Amino acid sequence: MSHKFLVATMPIPGHVAPFSPVVRELLRRGHEVVWYGSRFFRDKIEATGARFEPITRALDYGDSDYNRYFPKRAGLSGLRQIVFDFEKVFVGAVEGMSQDLEAILGRYPAEVLLHDPAVAAAMLLGERGIVPTATLNITVVGFESRDLAAFGLGLPFDPSALGRLRNRLTYWAVDHVVFAPVNRAFRKVTGAHGWPFFPFRPRPSKYLQLQPSVPGFEYPIYDLPPQLHFIGPLLPDNPPNFVPPAWWEEVVHSPKPVVLVTQGTVATNADELIRPTLQALAAEDVLVIATTGGKRAEELSFPIPANARVEPFVPFGLLMPHIDLYVTNGGYGGVTIALANGVPVVSGGTTEDKPEVSNRVAYSGVGLNLKTNHPNPKKVRDAVRRVLADPSFKARAQAIQADFARHDAAAEAAGLLERLAATGQPVLSPLLVKEALA
Repeated sequence: MSHKFLVATMPIPGHVAPFSPVVRELLRRGHEVVWYGSRFFRDKIEATGARFEPITRALDYGDSDYNRYFPKRAGLSGLRQIVFDFEKVFVGAVEGMSQDLEAILGRYPAEVLLHDPAVAAAMLLGERGIVPTATLNITVVGFESRDLAAFGLGLPFDPSALGRLRNRLTYWAVDHVVFAPVNRAFRKVTGAHGWPFFPFRPRPSKYLQLQPSVPGFEYPIYDLPPQLHFIGPLLPDNPPNFVPPAWWEEVVHSPKPVVLVTQGTVATNADELIRPTLQALAAEDVLVIATTGGKRAEELSFPIPANARVEPFVPFGLLMPHIDLYVTNGGYGGVTIALANGVPVVSGGTTEDKPEVSNRVAYSGVGLNLKTNHPNPKKVRDAVRRVLADPSFKARAQAIQADFARHDAAAEAAGLLERLAATGQPVLSPLLVKEALA
């Protein structure tokens, strides 16, 4: 039976890419898909076969020039920047996106609304009973749990009695102190329309929560919501017309370890991670590939060592099979690609979800957490040397790679979405229901 699906994503690259494989699979199965998103991603969205609907009543910052749209953001870092993003970027989009989505549903009666977790407008539609919703997560599991501190604080996992007391206090502190301006802004929006209010932090869909990973990369949490399903990794498409850079064969046939360092796509200041990494490894017997997220080598403010190659962008899906170690500021998508190829990780970041991702890197044993977005060269060099010398990091990364390989994420997601469309009822995981009853 054919179903109608509506997809909604924020105008952020890392929030869009994971949806493409799922959309293509839904279309392959004969369903209809309309995708609401940024006009800057229209070509990528339509390339999946979905029908595009643009963001019109909310700000479309899909060109990733965030500091132009939000000038005050440039002077912030760490938790202060996270709070700003939640209030101005995410809560700020709720009213306009709600109007857009309701207008689309008025002319396209979708049976399921699939959305990224930052589209709070979509979550509200589900809470209001207008349409069953499914969330496809784009980062680590961060829901309220007795074993987890509030998401975004970067605190370590602690399920002990004292840890659970700490965790409980962090939710109060986040809701009433740290994220107080965010919740005031959200309460103002929801109150103006008579919509349900809930604390503005990671929250699972009450119908279906899709987690594109495996339990081995997460903390052992025993009170996960039963509507959560681990589906394995959703990897981005490789560009069909990619032209390899001149140094490509050096990487493919390198007799020495190849280290990839990236600055990501949001926090793209190359002085933070790329510069100290290149300095740290300049005298090491390795080949270093750096992707800046924008700037060419000649545009950087520092010299490039002889053993380094710099590009604005290289498809990680094509490059990662030839990499021995991944140095990252903690972007979830890049870490997922690394683990899908059995590559260990050195991670550091203090903005967005990066401290939470970096904590999982260390806890799962696949690498080390630098605990800073601007490490000094010695800290990077020591971490790289340790991970390359200790085979346990590679072994753990390969174990998660094998676990990833047991899944067909797009097919699993599509099957679960079909169940939701057919029933309109929460789709529960038998394993998590069993754990919840234990």
